[in-house]
Amino acid sequence: MSEKFVIVDYGAGNLKSAHKAVERAAKSANGSFEVLVSNKVEDVQAADRILLPGVGAFADCRNAVFALDGMVDALDEHANKKAKPFLGICVGMQLLATKGLEKQTSEGLGWIPGTVEFLAPNDETLKVPHMGWNNLNLVRPHPVFDHMAGHPHAYFVHSYHYLTEDPSHVIATFDYGGTHVAAIGRDNIVASQFHPEKSQAVGLTMIENFLNWKI
Repeated sequence: MSEKFVIVDYGAGNLKSAHKAVERAAKSANGSFEVLVSNKVEDVQAADRILLPGVGAFADCRNAVFALDGMVDALDEHANKKAKPFLGICVGMQLLATKGLEKQTSEGLGWIPGTVEFLAPNDETLKVPHMGWNNLNLVRPHPVFDHMAGHPHAYFVHSYHYLTEDPSHVIATFDYGGTHVAAIGRDNIVASQFHPEKSQAVGLTMIENFLNWKI
């Protein structure tokens, strides 16, 4: 029996590239998967695994998710009540924070306490947005990051970064005029600031690990 993998469509994500990457990773993952892009609450409620993408400003993405009637409750039920695997990417990771400070102060989902603030490198020659390839520094083991040791490269596009309240929630960091959070997680929830769907072999490994992850 196939697992249902839902990529949440709230109008603010690289849906086509994410869908393609998940389908490609699913070919070598354990089991079989039905990969669906959807903005329907009933699909999220029926999902075995969820990916919440995100591109753009925190406030805009936050408002778009909350504008879908019943979607936030369905996501909360999946991730926090049923404890099913949940993956956030880029702004989809940032939305897990307590609040975001982009454009205005906006309330996040609050699943992993922290604040999303402007990325200000301590090297004035480094440009913002942070765009391009950067090394990942794995700071603790995690099943979704298996076989990714040795400072793998991943692709980033962002101007804001996640400051976690609890350091134990940090899985990986990157260096860009200072050390910043590249990936976070707790329990059944994992998320990355970088884009695995644009990170070639490293990203496909991460997605495959997520598909194989047993809670």
